[in-house]
Amino acid sequence: MRLVIDLIRGRAVEEALSILHFSTKHAAKTAEKVLRSAISNLQNKDEAGRVDTATLFVRVAFVDGGPTMKRISPAPMGRAFRIRKRSNHITIVVAQRQALAVPGPQKEVAAKGVKEVPKKEAKAKDTAAQESKPKSPQEPSPKKSKTVS
Repeated sequence: MRLVIDLIRGRAVEEALSILHFSTKHAAKTAEKVLRSAISNLQNKDEAGRVDTATLFVRVAFVDGGPTMKRISPAPMGRAFRIRKRSNHITIVVAQRQALAVPGPQKEVAAKGVKEVPKKEAKAKDTAAQESKPKSPQEPSPKKSKTVS
């Protein structure tokens, strides 16, 4: 199951559904049902209306171990082998992608108010401020001693 879930983590919902639908793994059917359920839960939760599935992506997807059913299989010489039928818990969180924020011009706070400074001028002021700082005296480097034998 973890192999299938690792395929869809962080992908767009439409892409994840197509991956799961055409996967040959048996666990892909269950994962696809859980993903479809997560999408419908998000759409029902949103009060504003229907959510566009093109903006959705798989935010978190992981598999935890569930309860294990223990069965016994007969073995030779009167012994029994234990069969463990494992189950798991699948968690898939679906979220909407936010538009990327475009950074604006840098703002420098002055005493009277906010003053916008273009990036080139801001860099020039920074370099001028660094040049005006007094340089600290450099420590002398340790002398290397040569031994001749």
